[in-house]
Amino acid sequence: MKSCASVLLGVALALLVFAPALEALAPGGGNWPQWRGPNRDGVSTETGLLGDWPASGPPLAWKTTGLGAGFSSVSVTAGRIFSMGDRGGRQFALAFNEADGKALWATPIATPTYDDASTGPRGTPTVAGDLLYVISSEGDLVCLETATGRERWRKSLAEDFGGQMMSHWRFSESPLVDGDRVVFTPGAAAAGLVALDRRTGREIWRAALPSSLGPKGRDGAGYSSIVISQGAGVKQYVQLLGRGLVGVRASDGKLLWSYNRVANGTANIPTPVVKGDYVFASTSYQTGSALLRLAKAGDGVQATEVYFFEPASLQNHHGGFVLVGDYLYGGHGHRLGFPFCLNMASGKFSWGPNIRNAGQGSAAVVYADGRLYFRYENGKMLLIEATPEGYKEHGSFDIPEVRKPSWPHPVIAGGKLYLREQDNLYCYNVAASK
Repeated sequence: MKSCASVLLGVALALLVFAPALEALAPGGGNWPQWRGPNRDGVSTETGLLGDWPASGPPLAWKTTGLGAGFSSVSVTAGRIFSMGDRGGRQFALAFNEADGKALWATPIATPTYDDASTGPRGTPTVAGDLLYVISSEGDLVCLETATGRERWRKSLAEDFGGQMMSHWRFSESPLVDGDRVVFTPGAAAAGLVALDRRTGREIWRAALPSSLGPKGRDGAGYSSIVISQGAGVKQYVQLLGRGLVGVRASDGKLLWSYNRVANGTANIPTPVVKGDYVFASTSYQTGSALLRLAKAGDGVQATEVYFFEPASLQNHHGGFVLVGDYLYGGHGHRLGFPFCLNMASGKFSWGPNIRNAGQGSAAVVYADGRLYFRYENGKMLLIEATPEGYKEHGSFDIPEVRKPSWPHPVIAGGKLYLREQDNLYCYNVAASK
C-alpha cells in the first residue's frame, strides 16, 4: 500500500499538470448573458470602473479574430463569450474564451442569402445555463449547448410559424429566455410572438394579431427585441413590430394592447425601455418618440399616450437608449446620434438633443458606474457622464480597423469593455486600478 505522503504527492503533481486546463475552464467575471445585458436595458451594475480614460483610451487586454462579417454584439457569461458571424458563405454561432479570446467552437446555423440587403447577422445570442439561443438572419431559431456548440433543436420562423419581416433586411432579433421558455417574434398574423419550451422546442402558445394594428408602418416583425413588463400589474412581453408597439400577456399570449403612432414603414428598430407602468419607445425615418402609461382595463390592459415627440425633437435610429434613475440617455436624429438627457416622466430635456461631438452617425449606448459608453458609426468611442447637470465627456478613442458602419453595441462585463468590429473583437480593461 502506498504511503499517505506518496498519495498526496501524486495528487499535487496531477493538480499541477491539469491546473492550466482548469484555469481555462474556470468561470470568468463577466455577466452579460444576452442582448443589452442582464435586464435587457443596456445597464450594467458593475462598479470600480475608470471614471476617465487616458488620451489613448483604456488599455487593450486582448484582440481576437475570426468572428466573420456581421453586426451581432456579444454575450459574456461563465467564462465564455458568444457571438455570430458569416464566414465562407455560411452563418455561424461562435464561442470564445473570456480570459484571452481564444476560439472554443463554431457551429453553422444557416446559409445566408446574399444580395444588396446582406449585412450578416444582427441578433445577439442569449445564454441560459447550459444552453444558448440564436436567431439567424434567415429566421432560424437554434438551441445549442454552451460547452460544445452541439445543436439541440431548431425552428424556422418562416416555415414553422409563417414569419415575415416588415422590410428586406431580414431577421435581427435577440431571443428572450424567460424561465422555462424562449420567446421570439415571427411577426405573422397568427403568430406575432411565440413561446416555446426552451429545452425541447415544444410550443406553449402563439400570439395572434388583429387584421389591423393601425395605418402606420408595415405588417411583419420589426428589428427590435422583446422586453418584460409588469405594467398595470400584468406580466407581459413588450415588443416593437412593423406596426408599432404591442403588449402580449406572458401567461397565454393574449394581445393586451397596441400602439401604432411610433411605427414607420422602413425599419422599427430600438428596443423599448420599460419602468413600472410606463413604456418608452422611439423610431427613426422621421417618425418620433412616445411614452405610454399602462393601466388595468377589465381583464386586459390599456395603453395611453403620455406624450409624443415629433421627429425633429427626438428620434432614435438604432443605437438605443438607457434609463438611469429618472433620466433617459441616448442619441437623437436619423444616423446622427446627438447625445441627449431626458426626464422620462416629464418629457423635459436636461441637455441635448442637438449637441455635436466627435462622433458621426448613429450611437449605440450602454451604461456602467456613472458613465455612458457611446459607440458611433464612424468608430469613435466616447465616455460621457450620466448626469442631468450637463454634458460632460471623460475620454474618447478610435476603434481600430473600422470598416464603416461601426454598429455593434458595446458590452461591459467583468471590468472589460467588449467591442465587436466585423471579424475582430477587442477587449479593453476598464477596471480602475486599486
